[in-house]
Amino acid sequence: MSEPKDADARRAVKPVICYPVETLPAPDMALYTRARDSLSKVDEVLVPARDARCFSVPRGHFFRITSVEGAQVGDLNLHNAQDVSERFYSGKTRALHGTHLTTGQRMWSSFPHLRPMATITQDTLGWYGIDPFGGSVHDVIGTRCDPYTHALLSDGGQYHHCCHSNLTRALSDHLGVSRAEAEPLVHDVLNVFMCTGFTRDTGQYFMKASPVRPGDFIEFFAEIDLLGNLSACPGGDCSSEHSSDAAPCHPLLVEVFKPAPKALAGWNPPAANSYDRTHGP
Repeated sequence: MSEPKDADARRAVKPVICYPVETLPAPDMALYTRARDSLSKVDEVLVPARDARCFSVPRGHFFRITSVEGAQVGDLNLHNAQDVSERFYSGKTRALHGTHLTTGQRMWSSFPHLRPMATITQDTLGWYGIDPFGGSVHDVIGTRCDPYTHALLSDGGQYHHCCHSNLTRALSDHLGVSRAEAEPLVHDVLNVFMCTGFTRDTGQYFMKASPVRPGDFIEFFAEIDLLGNLSACPGGDCSSEHSSDAAPCHPLLVEVFKPAPKALAGWNPPAANSYDRTHGP
């Protein structure tokens, strides 16, 4: 199909930001920074390589995900611990903050709640920025590796340690329900430490070796009571393969920290979204 005469003019139209965030409720980062000075560790969970584990974070606590042995990416799900149907909404988070998250940005929950679940308070990979390929770290564009796409692309191959299956098993065990009941609760993730972007010629989702090194971490403040679920991806650092037993993989450490009793004076957990849910006449 030939281009229209005004093709260049159409392409030259300037973009408009869909969701200007100037009026978005901002986190009190100064308060969180002060609270961090009083933290004491109250729990930790080591997530084995190629597997997943659940963990709990009370509201007003912090949690940290750390690379402990080698370059490794993780797939993170978050649920409201009191109502697991309220869960992380990666698409809306992406629309509000962009394709990759870092310090000061938030993980937002699903409709009808649409409120901050967690705020990123520290990110040792914040220096990475956007590389010459258009790649960056901690993405909300990938959905999670899964056995269904694997079967589709490998002519029916069965692989049970994709992050989707890892998260399903972990949630099933934690909630004491069948895997069939747990699976619909597994949702699109924050790809922790994963370095990704879109190719500029074909627009395809790409991954490249994560810049994460042992000791690097990303830290969050829990705005509500959270049930976390983290998979140590079978792609390892995602430098070559997305789901396989060949990629070198390592565990990830989750630590939960409690601030001093008065460190968050004046802070209140966010209320559910104020929309009245009538959806018009």
